[in-house]
Amino acid sequence: IVVHAFSFSSFKSMDSSEPPFLKTYSTLFENSTQKSVHENRPLVAADYELPLIDLSRLSLGDADRRQCEKEIADAASQLGFFQVVNHGVSPDVLARTHHEQVDLFRQPFSEKADEKLMSLPVGCYRWGNPNATSLMQFSWSEAFHIPLSNISGLRDFDTIRSPTEEFVEVVSDLAQRIAEVLADNLGCKSDFFAENCLPSSCYLRMNRYPPCPVAPEAYGLVPHTDSDFLTILYQDQLGGLQLVKDGSWVSVKPNPDALVVNIGDLFEAWSNGFYKSIEHRVMTNHKFERFSVAYFFCPSYDTVIQGCCEPSFYREFSFEEYREQVQQDVESTGSKVGLPRFLA
Repeated sequence: IVVHAFSFSSFKSMDSSEPPFLKTYSTLFENSTQKSVHENRPLVAADYELPLIDLSRLSLGDADRRQCEKEIADAASQLGFFQVVNHGVSPDVLARTHHEQVDLFRQPFSEKADEKLMSLPVGCYRWGNPNATSLMQFSWSEAFHIPLSNISGLRDFDTIRSPTEEFVEVVSDLAQRIAEVLADNLGCKSDFFAENCLPSSCYLRMNRYPPCPVAPEAYGLVPHTDSDFLTILYQDQLGGLQLVKDGSWVSVKPNPDALVVNIGDLFEAWSNGFYKSIEHRVMTNHKFERFSVAYFFCPSYDTVIQGCCEPSFYREFSFEEYREQVQQDVESTGSKVGLPRFLA
């Protein structure tokens, strides 16, 4: 892969809303221009269409419901990713959420960075990666990482609060329903998810991936697995999401009617490795920006994660312990280690 030629001095933000990636991380980019971040990595295959599951069948007769549940469980155990239609989120809510999200990211960078826009906890606005020591560890993106309990308190942005609350209400129920299907498939009928994965512990992440002058040499989001039970994603139609399938990276083909669902680390541990938390990433685009909204289905920090059957591949651990270990690894190495730290 040939690195794009560019000048750090000539690339200047035309909009004060843009994070100063090149200025802040100039040394990182200058030291990386002679080597592609994708060297020695599997080539990206053609667009891949995720398994498409029509959730309306969950409300039909027994045969249709069982077939739908089987497709969910098969996708979760074989691929770790699938997409769903007839999910309950109206096209109008999705369109309004996207429109208001774009407007939010258009606000001045100085206000986003100082967190003057909304009444959110410190650290909700994130961009780049201060721990990165190479382009392989750097994410060319910005995001608002919002606990669900804070959405109702958004000030000055009532237009984004309304569709966001509607989106969250539906996907919260959707996540609970999918979790129950996956638990039932393992013969683990319980109220574990209803008791531990409450709105107070889940969160929403609004992502923007700006045009990148060094695309595709920098990631929009570095390769990683998610640290939750489930992630439900609404993305625009630009594309850029990729995942590992059969040892190679494949590009997920966008579907305007679907939400993407993927298994997180906690579900892999809870299912004793039956459901797969798969490495995925987002690629940058040289000309166009990309937007997405991700809902993360998480337990409270003190929730203990243990395998639902024996023998257990992983030792017992709390979600708080897991998050702290991930953070320590990222700060010390620049990368997430994840579940291998918790093998029995």
